[in-house]
Amino acid sequence: MSGFRLPQGGDGIDRSQPLTFRYNGRTLQGFAGDTLASALLANGVSIVGRGFKYHRPRGVIGTGFAETNALVQLGEGAALTPNVPATLVPLREGLVASSPTGWPSTRFDLGRLNDRLAALLSAGFYYKTFIWPNWHWFEPFIRRAAGFGTAPALPDPDRYEARERHVDVLVIGGGPAGLAAAEAAHAAGAKVLLVEADTRLSGPLPPGVEALTRTTALGYYDANFVTAVEEIDTGALRQRLWKLRAAQVVIATGAFERPMLFANNDLPGVMMASAVQTYIARYGVAPGKAVLFATAEDAAYAAAFAAQEAGLAVRAIVDLRPAPPLAEQARARGIPVHAGSHVRAARGWSRVRGAVIDGPDGAQRIGCDLIAVSGGWSPAVQLFSQSGGRTRHDPALGGFVPDKAAQPTHVCGLAAGLRDLDEAVASGRAAGLAAARGDAPAAPLPLAGPPAPSLPPGDNPKRVFVDLQTDVTLADLEQATRENYRSVEHVKRYTVWGMGVDQGRLSSTNGVAALAQLRGDDPAALGTTKYRPPFAPVAIAALAADRPNGALFRPWQLLPAHDWHVAQGAVFEDFGHLRPSHYPLAGESMGAAARREALAVRGNVGIMDSSSFGKIELKGPEAGRCLDLISLGRPSTIPVGRARYNLLCDELGVLLDDGVIARLADDHFLLNASSGHAARVRGWIEDWHQCQWPLDLVTRDVTEEWAVLTVAGPKARDVVRAAGCALPPASADFPHLSVAEITLDGHRLRIQRVSFTGELSYEIAIAAPQAGMLADRLWEAGQAFGMVPFGLEALDILRIEKGFIHVGTDTDGATIPADIGWGKPGQREGDYLGKRSLLHPSASKTGRRQLVGLEPLERQEPLPVGAHVVGGSPHPSQGFVTSSCFSPTLDRAIALGLLADGRQRHGETVTVWSEGRAFPARVVAPRFLDPEGARLHV
Repeated sequence: MSGFRLPQGGDGIDRSQPLTFRYNGRTLQGFAGDTLASALLANGVSIVGRGFKYHRPRGVIGTGFAETNALVQLGEGAALTPNVPATLVPLREGLVASSPTGWPSTRFDLGRLNDRLAALLSAGFYYKTFIWPNWHWFEPFIRRAAGFGTAPALPDPDRYEARERHVDVLVIGGGPAGLAAAEAAHAAGAKVLLVEADTRLSGPLPPGVEALTRTTALGYYDANFVTAVEEIDTGALRQRLWKLRAAQVVIATGAFERPMLFANNDLPGVMMASAVQTYIARYGVAPGKAVLFATAEDAAYAAAFAAQEAGLAVRAIVDLRPAPPLAEQARARGIPVHAGSHVRAARGWSRVRGAVIDGPDGAQRIGCDLIAVSGGWSPAVQLFSQSGGRTRHDPALGGFVPDKAAQPTHVCGLAAGLRDLDEAVASGRAAGLAAARGDAPAAPLPLAGPPAPSLPPGDNPKRVFVDLQTDVTLADLEQATRENYRSVEHVKRYTVWGMGVDQGRLSSTNGVAALAQLRGDDPAALGTTKYRPPFAPVAIAALAADRPNGALFRPWQLLPAHDWHVAQGAVFEDFGHLRPSHYPLAGESMGAAARREALAVRGNVGIMDSSSFGKIELKGPEAGRCLDLISLGRPSTIPVGRARYNLLCDELGVLLDDGVIARLADDHFLLNASSGHAARVRGWIEDWHQCQWPLDLVTRDVTEEWAVLTVAGPKARDVVRAAGCALPPASADFPHLSVAEITLDGHRLRIQRVSFTGELSYEIAIAAPQAGMLADRLWEAGQAFGMVPFGLEALDILRIEKGFIHVGTDTDGATIPADIGWGKPGQREGDYLGKRSLLHPSASKTGRRQLVGLEPLERQEPLPVGAHVVGGSPHPSQGFVTSSCFSPTLDRAIALGLLADGRQRHGETVTVWSEGRAFPARVVAPRFLDPEGARLHV
């Protein structure tokens, strides 16, 4: 195929406005009104891409959305946009485009060596190979070879916006049927909006109807909600996202012409017959000089006649049907017609040079540089299917048509399978009138006519391409059938048929027909694959247009003393709340800062913000009873003014959360939950209280009402007293796990002596608005004692040194209390959540993963979190590392983990494996520092 610009014609271009553009580094010229595809054809560019797998050359095959080959990258740098069909790109001055495939170039691609290795690259080859010796040996090469285009590495510089519109009738499609529907609906008094993806409508816009051109309907959702994207490209705005709600929707999206299946049907020069006609009539471009038409229906004859009138040599029309109705008209024009015949193969290496046809007179070769094909029409049912509508196979059309609508959705024209123009327009009027009246969608009638011809045989199924974009061949479908893939969805995923950028718009119907023929089934029994939005690629930024983004996308949940932490130089991370991770000094890394802060807490004193911990109050005569039922301990026995560590389990006995329960009064308890589980624990308690145990109590989440600052370290008591907090003079008068309420300058404080660091610690709670004041007061008092702020990274080191668990990190969905050393399963008297499960034999069986400490034999190298302890049979994994750090206090790496029968394996040396590396480690008790807890009681 060697295209060229015709000397005249082209009602869609303005020859007085030449435009210069660059493609693959070449400077070329087109006209205003051209698409990039038509301009490339006019400049004789035949190879516009390479196949996904075999890297065979590909040329333009269609127009509009009916294009699978001509994917281009637009722009450069931050403005780079990959995988845009050239048929949808209006030509403009200075346009820069390139092909995303081919190395070192699109015209000469070394990747075509894969074509010689096709026998090794059949469907599913990636599931069966590259396993030995290691997948990662092959991964870089496969990732480089696979896919289309390059994702931009820089932020998107363009601007997008979103708008909403409510209308009575939304018409999707500006063809003859769509225009008729819009006119009829408006005449009936409805407010009508028409959207059309093309730059122009097929005819005049009816008065009073609003239309959006260059606007593509992307998705059809519940309640007649349709999203659409409008291409703007004004410089100030790139795209506009429309959110449309309509009382009734009319789908007039037309149909896609089907390719024909024959050997080498992927060569540049094989093109849809309707596309040839469009390029000639609209753009004044001849895609070739000598054209052969291959068809199974009448529309290709009009294209052949148009090509002949434009001066192209029409070599012949090859028609699958034994008695084509228009054959005599073609012969009268001097065009040979081969009835009951089909193309067996295209001939050529990098473009079409001829074709081999087969029919009643035997096989013969016909020289040509363009093969225009028309295998029938497949209604564009994607939006109808997204709306929840069902489709059915129509034998006369040879494809799937809309059947039963799930919403107020009316389908007309070619989208309903109506190929006659008068019938299509009449159906549009009927659909528009019904939509305006609010009538229910009419039940479609079977299409008249004989069954569509079956698929003809080809020369070589390994070169008969069913899906041109993903290089799926007839041989791949044959293999999937042999390997007993029955569902079309399974075949799709096994072969990647229909999984490209075009979502199988040109390949879906042919694929179903081929599978049915291979199995001897009816296509209706197979059905189609699922059509999912978006219908066409869309910029992610367009979907987010006018939505809160950046800091407003999900507003940060700040701690009450956030500004104080900012002043201290905190580095924040999102842990539900935005919390300080560490407080680095100049030039200090996160790890170094965390180790410095941890040492300061162990040897001196530190301050951290614990405000995000869940704080749930339970108050009432039966509050203690309720806590007993949901807890592993017996909170009802806690004396007033004291606190106790507690575990919560679900019905299966699996750990849900841990924390401290304090008793503030006889009927008043405070349950502290971990930050990440606070909301879940509150809802869980309410669920049991309201639905199972309607006891006499009320619950209240006061997490956001109180700020909590923790002062921890050997000098913590000195700092708290210096800040003016009236603590008892002796430690024994306010021992570990005590709680008291005091006042400070008229402000109510609640102080708990609890610790997650293993050091003397005071958690001081104050009304949230006063958090900054309390932080300043403690900080000023602490300067005389060398106090430092410490964040979550240091806290992690401190709690690992002590063997304190973090539920969800050091436990999994099977961990029960006994696995972390909390007594025997189910030993507590009385009823409580999970007891029945904890008494089951499985809770006491050997082989359970239990909490252990791990000391790497290489003292300075921490174990990777998630690394597995390997060895043994039948499964090589005996457990895994849950938490790991380098302890500056112990001057060595330490870790916690879950290990099968871990408590019986203390002293054993095990192998920890991660990403190909083995780390020897010793199993120890999960308490590396102060196992007796003496530091808590100073």
